[in-house]
Amino acid sequence: MQQITLGDVSITRVWEYFGPVGMTPDVFFPDSPADIWEADWLAPHFLDSGTGVVNSAIQTWLLRSEGRTILVDTGVGNHKERPYSPVWSHLETDYLAALARAGVRPEDVDAVINTHLHVDHVGWNTYLDGRQWVPTFPNATYLMPKDDFDFWNPENGHRPLLGRGNQNVFEDSVAPVHRAGLTRLWENSHRIDANLRLDAAPGHTPGSSVLTLTSGTDRAVFVGDLLHSPVQILEPDANSCFCENPAEARATRRKVLGWAADNNALLIPAHLGGHGATEVVRDGSTFAVKGWAPFTPYPEHH
Repeated sequence: MQQITLGDVSITRVWEYFGPVGMTPDVFFPDSPADIWEADWLAPHFLDSGTGVVNSAIQTWLLRSEGRTILVDTGVGNHKERPYSPVWSHLETDYLAALARAGVRPEDVDAVINTHLHVDHVGWNTYLDGRQWVPTFPNATYLMPKDDFDFWNPENGHRPLLGRGNQNVFEDSVAPVHRAGLTRLWENSHRIDANLRLDAAPGHTPGSSVLTLTSGTDRAVFVGDLLHSPVQILEPDANSCFCENPAEARATRRKVLGWAADNNALLIPAHLGGHGATEVVRDGSTFAVKGWAPFTPYPEHH
C-alpha cells in the first residue's frame, strides 16, 4: 500500500530512489553516538548493514486535498549535472512513470511545495527539453520559501556553510520556474487550503519549512529534512552534516517533534525508507517511535 487517507486528504508515496547515499553515520550525523547505530532495527531500511553506509529514500508525497493535486518535494531529477553531488549526477529514473502510476500527469499538478531548495528536493521542478530546462508541471504554482530562494540565489553572493553539494541547483531547477512566472515566494506561514498550512522551520536551511495537515481529528506534519533518519527521533540534538545553522536546527527539530508527539500527528520526513512515516511519543527529554505508518516498504534490492 502506498496511499493512506487522513481526514479529507489522501497521501500517496511516489518513489524516485532508495539506497545508499555514500556516507557512514559518523559523517552524515557527526553528533550522533556511535552505539545507537548498532540497533538491529535500523537495517535494511535506514542502514546498509554490509557496508555501514546510511540508506535513504528520495520520494515525493502526493496529496489530494479539496480537489487539488499537490506534490511535496520533487526529488533529484534526471540528466542533472551534479559535480558536487556525484550520487545524484545524471540520474535516469522512472519518476514521471511512477507519478503516472499514481494517476497524475505533469499537467494535472496544481501546486508543488519545495520544503527547502536543496538538490534532492527541487530536481523534478524542471526537465531537459532539448538543451533547455523547463518547468515539469506547467500548470502548477511552485511554493518556495523566500528565505531559501534568496539564500541559494547565486546573485546574492551568500556563502553556504556546506560549501559543496548544492552548487548550480538553483540555476537548473529553481530559476527556470521563476522565469516562467510559476513561483510563489512565501514568508513566515502560508495557508494552502483548509487542510494544509506551510510554516517556517529554519535551521537545516534558512528557509526550511514544514507542512502541517489538519483534517477532522487527523494530524500530520511533513518535516522535510528536519529528520533524515529515525535516529534523530531518539537523539533530537543530532544534526545531519547538511544543517546550515546547527543550533537553530536542533531547536526547530525539538519543537516539531514535541508538537507531533503532543498532537498524535503522523511525522512524515522527506527521506525515510521503510514505512516512510511514524508516530512519536515523548521519552523523557527525547522521543521514541510509537508506531510506523502502513506504507509498504520499498524492496530491499533496488
